[in-house]
Formats: sequence, C-alpha cells, structure tokens
Amino acid sequence: MGEPTVTEPSYEAAASEHTTPSEHTADVIVVGAGPGGSTAAYHLARSGLDVLLLEKTAFPREKVCGDGLTPRATKQLIAMGLDISEEAGWLRNKGLRIIGGGQRLQLDWPELASYPDYGLVRRRDDFDEQLARQAEKAGARLYERCNVSAPVLHERTGHIVGVTAKLGADKRPATFRAPVVLAADGNSSRLSLAMGLHRNERRPMGVAVRTYFTSPRHEDDYLESWLELWDRRGAEDRLLPGYGWVFGMGDGTSNVGLGILNSSKSFKELDWREVLKAWCASMPEEWGYTPENMTGPIRGAALPMAFNRQPHYTRGLMLVGDSGGLVNPFNGEGIAYAMESGQIAAEVVTQAHHRQTPAQRELALRRYPTVLKDTYGGYYTLGRAFVKLIGNPKVMKLATERGLSHPVLMRFTLKLLANLTDPTSGDAMDRVINGLTKVAPRA
Repeated sequence: MGEPTVTEPSYEAAASEHTTPSEHTADVIVVGAGPGGSTAAYHLARSGLDVLLLEKTAFPREKVCGDGLTPRATKQLIAMGLDISEEAGWLRNKGLRIIGGGQRLQLDWPELASYPDYGLVRRRDDFDEQLARQAEKAGARLYERCNVSAPVLHERTGHIVGVTAKLGADKRPATFRAPVVLAADGNSSRLSLAMGLHRNERRPMGVAVRTYFTSPRHEDDYLESWLELWDRRGAEDRLLPGYGWVFGMGDGTSNVGLGILNSSKSFKELDWREVLKAWCASMPEEWGYTPENMTGPIRGAALPMAFNRQPHYTRGLMLVGDSGGLVNPFNGEGIAYAMESGQIAAEVVTQAHHRQTPAQRELALRRYPTVLKDTYGGYYTLGRAFVKLIGNPKVMKLATERGLSHPVLMRFTLKLLANLTDPTSGDAMDRVINGLTKVAPRA
C-alpha cells in the first residue's frame, strides 16, 4: 500500500475520526509501555498533548534484559525527572570490566559534557513500571491489560486512525482513536505487521538469554562483559559463540546472561539455555552461579538491531524502540535507544500537532525517519560491519587477545561500542568516531 502524497489530507481525515471527545480518543496513541513507549508518552504529555498509553500486561511485569543501563540511558532518566538515587532503589556503576584473551581490563565510563559518568542497574520488572508511572504523572492516560489487536484504517487514505483492543481480564472489545499512533510494542510488533511493515532479514538480529543467581558479587561497581565464553566441562576446553555479561543487582543477586548474533554459524544450531548453563558451570564456585542458587528460570528474547524494520513513519504510524529495530549492533543495548527514539518521536509529533494545515502536519511527521537516520544511521552502518566481523570466532579471539593488552585502544573501543562521545567538545577519540559515523552511509 503506497503512501499518500503530502498534499493529501490524510492527517485531517484521521483527526476527523475522533472529533467527539471520549475516554477512548486522544491526540496520540502509544502502544506499549516499555521504555520507548513510556518515554514518548511522558514527553508528549509534558508538551500538553492528550496521550493514551496502552499496555497489554499489568505492572509489575517481567522482561528479559541485562538490567544494566549505560550513561546514555541514565541521561534519559534524568530528563524524565526520575529519582535515580540509591535511596530510591537504583544501583550505580562506574564503568565496564572487559574479560577475554586471558586478560581483564576495567574501564571507567568517559567523562563527557553530553552524558553523566555513571550508569545504573535496576530490574526490568520494576524499571518499566517506574517509567510508566512517570508518564502517568505527566498526564498520560495508562490502560493496563489492554491488548491491541489491529489498526483502524481510514477507508479512503489507508491512514491509521486508531486501534482495536481487548480490555481487562474479561477481554471486552474497545476501540481507541487518534490521528497519530506510536508502535512501541517490541520486536514482534503486531501493529507494524498489520500495517505491512516487516523485518529486513538482512539486518542483524541477536538473541539474549539470562537468569539470576544469589551471589556475593551482587554489589559490583562495574558492569562485566565477557568476550569469550568457555565450556570447561569436557576433556578439552571449548570456545562457545557469543559474549556474556554479569551485572550485580545490589539486592543479593547477579544477572548473568549471554548474547549471540545471527552472523554466527551457531545462531540456529544450539540450545542457548544449555550454553548459558555450560558457561556458568565454568565460573568459580565461590561466585555462586550454580543451579541451586538460581532464583528464576532462564529466559530469552530477541534483539532487533540496526533499523531492521522500516520505514519508521508511514500513514500515521511511527515506530519506536525495538519495533523499529533500534538496538545497538555494537553492544546489544536497547533501552537507551528506545528511550531516545521515544523522545524524538514525541518532539516530532508535538511539532506536527501545532502546524496549521493538514499538509504541514503530515510533512512534519515524515521528518521522523530522517531524524533517526541523521542520529543513528551512520553509526548503525558501522555496527552492521562489526557484527559480520565478530560473527567469526577466530576474529573475536584475535581481537580480544591483541586488543585487551592496549588500554588506550580499549578506551577508544569502549566509546565506540557504547556510543559515548561528545559531538563538538570531545577529544581526539571522539572526533575519529564522530567522523566515521558521518561518512558512513545512513541506511
């Protein structure tokens, strides 16, 4: 289905669908109250727009995640006015500890004008609710147990004018209407699929599996990244594909998990829960990463990377976070990019809302994909090349053995992988990274 031209009154047609005020009409609908959706709803509400935030489950609810937040995500939390003090239940971290090639290197987060010099840790089952409640405080109307089933399309233009949903435990049908809808419903993004937007299978995809253990390492000041995973149970040590992490949660437990990219030959061959068990079995016994100390099941989730679903705006629908494949291909980080894209989407929608004519409003909305590509396009192109390289275990092994012995090189790598640079006032490393992202194609 083709997009209407800018002069076609698609926005006006959508707006006319909900001119009668009711609790199920709004200026904007946000589907999904994860980090991206709640951030968008917060900023939209703060701008004075009437926002419906529709979440299919009820809080608190579980999500598979490393629970570790870099300074990029921390900056977004500060912008939302959240209390991120230790007294409010947040655990701060100083940087990243990298382990591989028989070496261990501890790197502090860089001191930058653009980002704080610390990250945070918080469980996802609580983290997401913190953001959703903050959006509510700003004025967004949150509907929990609201399972969105399909878009409502304008008969003539094909423009989305709302969504149908099933509400509450009794799954009663409901229709919500707005001239703009944000899909923040995750990797599977049923709403995007219903609008004809499918994943680009040539773009990278990752899988993460994780669990929790009671452990004496629960108050670690550093996020820990393992660039080599070894299975030491057999007669010979076996190098496993992927990378691992250990994040102390500050509550008596550690989040232990691993990620694998689809550029690896082993992506579809192995049972990743068994791989995680094998890796944990190779850990020192005193760390406590043993089956009897496991506090919950091993869970897995997909990591959609590098703009693997596009366009990010079409016919009134905007894609935010995982629904648009915004996970960083360099390090698997998704929360920061979900929140940033939510804020960007909110700014674009707010500007569009205050334009005087339908054509001007539609023109403003179509700016969203351009802003995303200007912000991340070149960086994600570099990330796709990186994913292909490290999919080869020999390359990964060589990189860890040679690279970890050079702290200056690793500080550069940390900035690159975590996407932490100052755009104008940075050092030589920042200038190199920023220069590379500018010359790379914004695909």
